[in-house]
Amino acid sequence: MEDNIAIRINHVSKYFKLPTEPTNSLRRAVVNRFKGIKGYRRQEVLKDISFDIEKGDFFGIVGRNGSGKSTLLKIISKIYKPNAGSVEINGRLVSFIELGVGFNDELSGRENVYLNGAMLGFSTEEVDEMYDEIVEFSELQDFMDQKLKNYSSGMQVRLAFSVAIKARGDILVLDEVLAVGDEAFQRKCDAFFKEIKNDKSKTIVLVTHDMGAVQRYCDKAMLLNEGKIITLSDDVERVSVEYSELFQEHVSSFEDPLRLGNGLVVFDEFHHTFDKEHHSFHFVIRNTTDHTFDSVDLGIIFYKNGIDIVGNHLVSEQGTGIILNPLESKNILIEVPNKFSNEEYTIDIMLLTDAGKILLDKIRRPFSFSNIYENTNSNNASYTIPFHIEMKM
Repeated sequence: MEDNIAIRINHVSKYFKLPTEPTNSLRRAVVNRFKGIKGYRRQEVLKDISFDIEKGDFFGIVGRNGSGKSTLLKIISKIYKPNAGSVEINGRLVSFIELGVGFNDELSGRENVYLNGAMLGFSTEEVDEMYDEIVEFSELQDFMDQKLKNYSSGMQVRLAFSVAIKARGDILVLDEVLAVGDEAFQRKCDAFFKEIKNDKSKTIVLVTHDMGAVQRYCDKAMLLNEGKIITLSDDVERVSVEYSELFQEHVSSFEDPLRLGNGLVVFDEFHHTFDKEHHSFHFVIRNTTDHTFDSVDLGIIFYKNGIDIVGNHLVSEQGTGIILNPLESKNILIEVPNKFSNEEYTIDIMLLTDAGKILLDKIRRPFSFSNIYENTNSNNASYTIPFHIEMKM
């Protein structure tokens, strides 16, 4: 394998045997065998996939649930063996797939730091040297002498993550570990990932459903669907768009290439105003059918310099979705606290239903805006926009 390649996946396939007949006894297994009953069906998870990840890449893997993402990561991490093909690793790999594996509920947070550190290959002396940094990063100073069973699940993940980031490794494998902790802890995680992104001595492999994270951190991304590679590109925005389009259950009814959706509920009007305190987004949405929609979500994605800065935020009416009677139109006002810096922003807007599975209407970049009331305390809008959106009907 070439020196510039960190991971090589070569014609990898993986399947699992799922039982279809009860075989809870040796007698039943023998009877099934003589009857020619397999007692299982094969579930093909990965289907002859091949790709390379170069050293220094921050490589994102995205796809719907069941597409094979986590299975692929476990094969890369040597947890699973492929049924066919091979995986070559060039460097020391550290996996963050299951944070907190090996933690003991009956031990204190302090004791678990040393236990987890030992599992990652650190000596007691090395954990001694970095213990204060681990605790400071986790923000759990007041809880370290309590038993882990008294921690919330979020606190446990924060502690595990704070230990794991100290691991020595050339290749870091991350499976959905970006959404840990509160806003302050998220900022630390964001700074950590930006730091390792700029450290070209490390290769990062990230599995996530967060397209904002893909666009913020990744320089290459791959879209999996039903065990096959759909797209692999250094155009991560393109991969993000194709991922979103997987959730469409109908072909777009719009001729505009910047508009997607089945057109059952649509945006009729939209405009934007702002002052020093708020940005206000005004929408008129309309049910074009003679059916009632019990739960429509309105989503907004904010971009700064073409990068998604706060993710996809869905706005619902009293948390249950917007109700639209046949042919009804509704006026929606969404107010966002003005924490934007003085730069140019664009948005995508969308209407979805069925828990986000059906895209009704999506308009890409309907307008841009600049914030003349600069928030001088903001160096990065992704840190400072507190997305407590107020919707007024």
